[in-house]
Amino acid sequence: MTINGWMQIAVFCAIVLALVRPLGGFLFRLYAGARTFLHPVLAPVERGFYRLAGVRPDAEQSWASYALAMLAFHVAGFLAVYGLLRLQGVLPLNPQGFAGVTPDLALNTAISFITNTDWQSYGGEATLSYGSQMWALTVQNFLSAATGMALAVALIRGFARRSAKGIGNFWTDLTRSVLYVLLPACIVFALIYVALGVPQTLQPYLTAKTLEGADQTIALGPVASQLAIKMLGTNGGGFFNANSAHPFENPSALSNLIQMVSIFAIGAALTNVFGRMVGDERQGWAILGAMGALFLAGVGLVYWAEAGANPIHAAIGLDPSAGNMEGKEVRFGIALSALFAVVTTAASCGAVNAMHDSFSAIGGLIPMVNMQLGEVIVGGVGAGLYGILLFAVVAVFVAGLMVGRTPEYVGKKIEGREVKLTMLALLCSPAATLLALAVAIVVPAGLAGLQESGPHGFSEALYATTSAAANNGSAFAGLTANSPFWNVTLAIGMMIGRFALIVPMLAVAGSLAAKSKVPPSAGTFPTHGPLFVGLLVGVVLIMGGLTYFPALTLGPVADAFATAAGDTR
Repeated sequence: MTINGWMQIAVFCAIVLALVRPLGGFLFRLYAGARTFLHPVLAPVERGFYRLAGVRPDAEQSWASYALAMLAFHVAGFLAVYGLLRLQGVLPLNPQGFAGVTPDLALNTAISFITNTDWQSYGGEATLSYGSQMWALTVQNFLSAATGMALAVALIRGFARRSAKGIGNFWTDLTRSVLYVLLPACIVFALIYVALGVPQTLQPYLTAKTLEGADQTIALGPVASQLAIKMLGTNGGGFFNANSAHPFENPSALSNLIQMVSIFAIGAALTNVFGRMVGDERQGWAILGAMGALFLAGVGLVYWAEAGANPIHAAIGLDPSAGNMEGKEVRFGIALSALFAVVTTAASCGAVNAMHDSFSAIGGLIPMVNMQLGEVIVGGVGAGLYGILLFAVVAVFVAGLMVGRTPEYVGKKIEGREVKLTMLALLCSPAATLLALAVAIVVPAGLAGLQESGPHGFSEALYATTSAAANNGSAFAGLTANSPFWNVTLAIGMMIGRFALIVPMLAVAGSLAAKSKVPPSAGTFPTHGPLFVGLLVGVVLIMGGLTYFPALTLGPVADAFATAAGDTR
């Protein structure tokens, strides 16, 4: 570890913190229906969309209506993406002449992109046409991210409102998220990426002659436009198979920094929106403090693990003191590779700028744990906030048991209904992860995809099922997942991890919105200070540890002991 490496990490953290209040203030005004600096240009466009769709933007929806609208929207999105991928071979903007995608891969990809997972069992530049990349994937990158933002705001309204029947309007929240936030920001980011060297073209792939005289195909395409929303929307699906390790998708340290900041920007700012909407910004800072503590611990551990000596390197004649550069880009080095890995797995973003399969056992463990904790360490846009607010409900319930009174959070009593719904939401992702893992490691079709045997092979399967159910989308890179078994299994995990959490979460929002505010008293547990931050961090870690520790022991923990013993098998 070096001072320069820590300084790079510190600069990233400082930029994210500097964006929290201004961006949070903009989002607060937007979702409150107030005027923003973009309204003179975009408000007429917004009204036009509502007229075309027959939507009354001020019409309130109950939690059930909100959920049904969201589910219907995603069914339509799935059918559209699946159809586009299957018919790719006869659709325009296909200069390479790629055939339609197979049924199981189209199923996996369609579910992946509507759930904001963006798991990719294929190499983008060798499988998908420009049309598929734009019409299917990039469009869903916008819509799935906007859905997460809308859902987070719906839950915040549940805490903020008093004796209300509605939690907002899904169509209004979705439209405003795309029109005022994601689309304008992505236009700016795409232009910046083009200026930094990211391709944006509809011309066919180029063919160049190598020094040996052989032909080399250089893949190009509309990369910058997809890259912008891939990062800002915490999607992660790369235009190229190597994702952000590819020099066309991440050409420099500056582009790398911009990508990491854009991953965290909206998720961090939504904590400030929460504080503003419940009338106490300290509540938002407490949530961000818990996220920040978990994030910094993860970065420190991965950086330490990757920068440390590796006894296996010594066994094969390499200098162990140089750290673990296997699978990493020299452009970024160990510090920025470690930071990128933690950022993308703390958020529900499957982007990678290094191969996690080549990380040390502990270095690979932390990204896995980040996902298994529910990706609430900033998390995906919207998803991270509503995920950690569910943990906050559990935390105040535990605190209420300690002091012997009904738990309260930001003025709302947390009763049996909310706790049951919260636990249902929080347990669906672990169930999907571990059940899929149990099947994958015993059936031949699952084992056939593993590159390694032993603990590291187990880790490859565990990482894949975790990534799917956590709606992250990153891969350990050692698993060959483009098979009917893995495509279908991971698709099921993605659906459970997304929608089985969202529906009970919205039910919690509806239940809370219907309640009146409870004034604070001498026995009220304060939820804006360091004590609550520590309790919230503890609850997140304990729930994750109790759920996943046996599986982690068989995978990366056993792998760490084998590495320490110099076992190169």
